[in-house]
Amino acid sequence: MKFLLAIVFALMLLPGPALATPGEVPVGGVLREARLNGLTVPAIQLSSLRGKPLIINVWASWCGPCRAEMASLDNLSKRYKGKPFKVIGISTDDYPEKAYVFLERAGISFDNYIDAKLELENMLGANRLPLTLLIDAQGKVLAKHYGARDWDSAETRQMIAKAFGLKL
Repeated sequence: MKFLLAIVFALMLLPGPALATPGEVPVGGVLREARLNGLTVPAIQLSSLRGKPLIINVWASWCGPCRAEMASLDNLSKRYKGKPFKVIGISTDDYPEKAYVFLERAGISFDNYIDAKLELENMLGANRLPLTLLIDAQGKVLAKHYGARDWDSAETRQMIAKAFGLKL
């Protein structure tokens, strides 16, 4: 009996899959309606972005990996000028002014919003940052990528093109 309890306890300590965030829309699910509170642009409804694929980056100004990948997201956004897909950022900062100052200093040009009430953080599953989601034109979550990456690299652009069914 002690041996069995020891095994069960040991299994509990092993790292497992990340737990879902309450209300999280999984890969394959469709995003619910939500208000995007403007940080660098006016507030809009999430549904107003439907009609073309969307890349959503969830970040915070205090997050080193988030700051590190932001320039590559901006380069990706500038490269395609929003034509085949749109790039947006959603800050989870508690203080919007800190997020805004970071964006200004970094020269980030794509639209950014603030999620002060954690509604989007929970819906998108941002239990760790950065999180970047690929969303199809109908609002379906195609992929979730945790951690920083070079979003303007040839390899990543190829992954985006394949996910969205585009020729970039």
